[in-house]
Amino acid sequence: QVQPVESGGGLVQAGGSLRLSCVASVSIFRFVAMGWYRQAPGKQRELVASITPGDITNYADSVRGRFTISRDNAKNTMYLQMNTLKPEDTAVYYCSVPFGQRWGQGTQVTVSS
Repeated sequence: QVQPVESGGGLVQAGGSLRLSCVASVSIFRFVAMGWYRQAPGKQRELVASITPGDITNYADSVRGRFTISRDNAKNTMYLQMNTLKPEDTAVYYCSVPFGQRWGQGTQVTVSS
């Protein structure tokens, strides 16, 4: 197994959208839970969203209703659709596949006001 790889970060204005992707070369991808974390400067890493093998999702209160986590088992890819972005969403976003076991290198998301 290798590290998952995130992509899709960037600079966006407040109110805009981004979609993050995470590709994980995990043979048991369809059988594991996975999630997205983020870490802002000077803050601890926090869980943003998670998804189970049965597509049960969970979100941090700060992003519920704005972010959507999903997975495509055929492509070994997990997504995080982020809408109505706010400056406080600025952080490095990491995917974790399997959940809590392996993390990617992260992708920077910067939201300007």
